[in-house]
Amino acid sequence: MIEIFQQIDLLLLLLLFIAGIVAFVISTISGGGGALILVPTLNFLIGATKTAPVINLGTFIGRPARLILFWKHINWKVFWYYVPAAMLGAWVAGWFFTKVEASWLQILVGLFLISTVFQYRFGKKERSFPVKLWYFIPLGFIVSVLGTIIGALGPVLNPFYLNLGLDKEELIATKTVNSFFLGVSQIGSYTFFGLLYAELWVYGIALGLGAVVGNIIGKKFLSKMKSSTFRKLLISLMVISGILLIYNQLK
Repeated sequence: MIEIFQQIDLLLLLLLFIAGIVAFVISTISGGGGALILVPTLNFLIGATKTAPVINLGTFIGRPARLILFWKHINWKVFWYYVPAAMLGAWVAGWFFTKVEASWLQILVGLFLISTVFQYRFGKKERSFPVKLWYFIPLGFIVSVLGTIIGALGPVLNPFYLNLGLDKEELIATKTVNSFFLGVSQIGSYTFFGLLYAELWVYGIALGLGAVVGNIIGKKFLSKMKSSTFRKLLISLMVISGILLIYNQLK
């Protein structure tokens, strides 16, 4: 382990820590997507093949702090529909990780995220399509599989949370507890299939510590924000995330 630390650039760890802070301040005040913003950044800093395990480890480390901050706002009905299927999907995706080409998946996800600006008429509409609780069973499995392969897919669920009627703290709290238990399976599957080794643990911990700080800072901003402003920021971040995903694959 000492040899691993000697080989790692401390400046790189500092950059990962700062990236975690910035991404999760943005993520907290705009309903998620911080991890997705990190994808092109980590692709540049550590390489595309290491990005997914490091992002999922970093965000997993940052989630307990967000859970503590937002615990009383969790919608447990959504949790019980989403989490069992999502945990199963993470293990399926761990096996497929090295066998699936993720570039075309990222482009499809990117197009869906960009379309949300039109679905919600630039934030003027509160809901764009009806959503029922049972939708979160297939959503849990599909989003878990894609997120484990791509490395981050949180914003894809935002339209479904919004259309179910979740807002601000309730949306973030419910999304966080769902993501936490999904993360347990993701980290387990990465480790089991040999995709998460010592060097990546160090990167992920640096990123995760930054995420903890970002969550605390972001919570203070969110409490003062109007629901309409939150919705517009959330939609804006989904569009930006979609553009980044597509650009990262087409450049």
